[in-house]
Amino acid sequence: MHTPPGDVPLEAALLALADPVRQTLVRELAGAADWERACGSFDVPVTKATLSRHFAVLREAGLLEQRDAGPKRLNRLRRAEFDERFPGLLALVLRTEDTEYTEDKA
Repeated sequence: MHTPPGDVPLEAALLALADPVRQTLVRELAGAADWERACGSFDVPVTKATLSRHFAVLREAGLLEQRDAGPKRLNRLRRAEFDERFPGLLALVLRTEDTEYTEDKA
């Protein structure tokens, strides 16, 4: 089931985007055409079951839409719809690279 972004509370959106694996999925989907990426095409360091859960969290947060195409499940980032609900949030995640935060040792 796909949750409409308009029904998603801010906390759920933030939690969905807080996980590094989900950030990777969102970034890769943002760089792909709609329905281009199958679930099995992502190179992330998790099991299939865990990856499935990550996709479910993204669907529940209104970020992702999926459809079956034969044996594959294809994905679409719901960027426009999500941006309408949470302006700038997705852009921030897409702009932010995975970095380690260090304390300033001045």
